Amino acid sequence: MKKAMWSIAGLIVAALGMASYLWFTPGRTPAIHGSNSIASLERIRIGGVDQSILIRGNDSSLPVLLFLHGGPGMPAMYLAHAFQRELEKEFVVVQWDRRGAGKSYREEIKGTLTTEQLVADTIELTNVLRARFHQDKIYLAGHSWGSYLGMLVIARHPELYRAYVGIGQLARFAPIDGIQDEYIRQSARRMGDQEAIKELDEKGASVRETLLFKFGGELHHAKSLAPLLLTGLEAPEYSLRDARNIPKGVSLYSRNFVYNSISGELMDAVTHVEIPVYFFTGRYDYCDPFSLTEEYFSRINAPEKHMVWFEDSSHFPFFEEPEAFAREMQRVRDASSHIK
Repeated sequence: MKKAMWSIAGLIVAALGMASYLWFTPGRTPAIHGSNSIASLERIRIGGVDQSILIRGNDSSLPVLLFLHGGPGMPAMYLAHAFQRELEKEFVVVQWDRRGAGKSYREEIKGTLTTEQLVADTIELTNVLRARFHQDKIYLAGHSWGSYLGMLVIARHPELYRAYVGIGQLARFAPIDGIQDEYIRQSARRMGDQEAIKELDEKGASVRETLLFKFGGELHHAKSLAPLLLTGLEAPEYSLRDARNIPKGVSLYSRNFVYNSISGELMDAVTHVEIPVYFFTGRYDYCDPFSLTEEYFSRINAPEKHMVWFEDSSHFPFFEEPEAFAREMQRVRDASSHIK
């Protein structure tokens, strides 16, 4: 009996020890084999605030690609292990949890959450990366809300970037809810789901994202965000505490974020850029509706512009079609490598 009790006690202690380790560990990123590879999870000071970046590439001399996550407080680093290994053969990929988001969550910075501050942070990090990797220009990609930030940045400082990729490119905020609601209703009628229509009518915005997932407007082949959550739980770069901080960061932004860079809609304020732009768009994206992205694409003036469709994706083509995403990013690199 005593032996059994000691065994149970030992298991409890081991479990508590593992839980404590998973909670407090700062995370790690797996090594990449190769004499000149880089695989580094770091905290650096940007705009006076410590923030987390993940840098990975098969060769540290490859072009740098800075990835701007969405939200504005929803990080992408926790998905990186699932989609970017092919990218790491062509780029030094930098994932960045912006101030207040994910691994960079800090409640006390809530007063600094403005578009102007995030633009300044992006430019500062860009210059850090340019100096560190001895590159005059780097590549910039923005996903979802990160594409709003990305367009502001390249409009002001085109000299820092070789090309820009907007993934699920934001264009206008005002029409989004109406487009989403119509899509949900059409999908529900097609599937005979009257309960979903009733739920949308009664609860509105509080259930809109859930219903978008249900009808494939966020992930084409999933009915919920479960694939993203389960993938995130496997991220070696994230501790349990980091994972818990993801929803805290989203809430922090929703309560405190201030738009102070432009007045009106993005597509009306930023109509001309001086570098090549690529809009990577999921054919079934109703989170940032593809029809609005198409409208912006038709109006934007740039030295080169390309609309790239992902035929089996909704809002996360890099996650839903990672190999196709990597191929298209390689095309972006090859097409713009000559730019001085």
